[in-house]
Amino acid sequence: MSVNRSWVLAHRPEGAVAATDFGFREEAFTPSDLAQGEILVRSRIFSCAPTIRTWLNPPGRSYRGAIEIGEAIRGMAAVEVIASCHPRFSVGQLVTAVAPWQDYAVLRPDEAAVPVTAIPEGMEAVDAMTLYSPNSLTAYFGLFSVGEPRPGMTVLVSGGAGSVGAMVCQMARIAGCRVVAVAGGQEKCRWLMESCGADAAIDYRSQDLPGQLKAACPKGVDIFFDNVGGDILQAAVDRMVAHGRIVLCGQISAYDSGEPAAGPRDMMKLVYGRVRMEGFVVGDYAEHYPEAMRAIRAWAASGQIRSRVDLREGFDVLPSAFTELFKGQNMGTLLVQIPDP
Repeated sequence: MSVNRSWVLAHRPEGAVAATDFGFREEAFTPSDLAQGEILVRSRIFSCAPTIRTWLNPPGRSYRGAIEIGEAIRGMAAVEVIASCHPRFSVGQLVTAVAPWQDYAVLRPDEAAVPVTAIPEGMEAVDAMTLYSPNSLTAYFGLFSVGEPRPGMTVLVSGGAGSVGAMVCQMARIAGCRVVAVAGGQEKCRWLMESCGADAAIDYRSQDLPGQLKAACPKGVDIFFDNVGGDILQAAVDRMVAHGRIVLCGQISAYDSGEPAAGPRDMMKLVYGRVRMEGFVVGDYAEHYPEAMRAIRAWAASGQIRSRVDLREGFDVLPSAFTELFKGQNMGTLLVQIPDP
């Protein structure tokens, strides 16, 4: 018999999420018989992703299944299969999946909204959660399928130092575009220019964001890949060229506000600018994942893209690590590694 630790939703955040919004639970765990199609997994690595914050909202404000009070928090994870009644998964295999924040869980891969994916032999679990993760696929399809870049275009990326944003910056550079990134803090801005090849990087904490954006994009913005929304979205709308495209990936500026994400103040700018604004979710492109992954692997092998990882350790740090995302205190994709209980 083992112990199964869990982090559950203690109460719904009112405004900024806090570590106290999570509750710790510990229960005796004895594996039970699995039904056909189920796998029993042990958690190895959790990704602290901003989208989890939207699942903490009440059902009416959660766009993909609100987490109930007392229910385990869930998110992307690398897990080890320790028992299987599924023909595609075997004991000892490492897979990525949306899994609850607990040591052990039973998953039903055939019913999963996000595919449960085997980590290829020889690939490190951290790489599967970063460079070859759904974040990279999100960047790929958002940029190439929605944004449709062409050489010489100016691509603006908000949340440029984040998991998705940093990939978008590097992929836009590969596509022959001029890349301008927006991030929080001079250290992140330097990293984006020195390691990701951004042509310019703007600290959104500056007092003159519109002025800095105008200086960095004197001819305007062709594609705006938006992970943040809010004031950055408004400033970008004011710089869009005719027939420009706004790719809506996330609105992290609103996740902790307690209010719905607001749009641009003057929609007529989009009308007269003939600007296309389009949201997407990466699952829309699931049938094209293999071709995207082939491209990502080739770019990684040639050194054209890289990821930055902020790796923490310990089941106990999950809530505090998650809250740091919304304070800009992470440096790269924020992962929490779970040692054996």
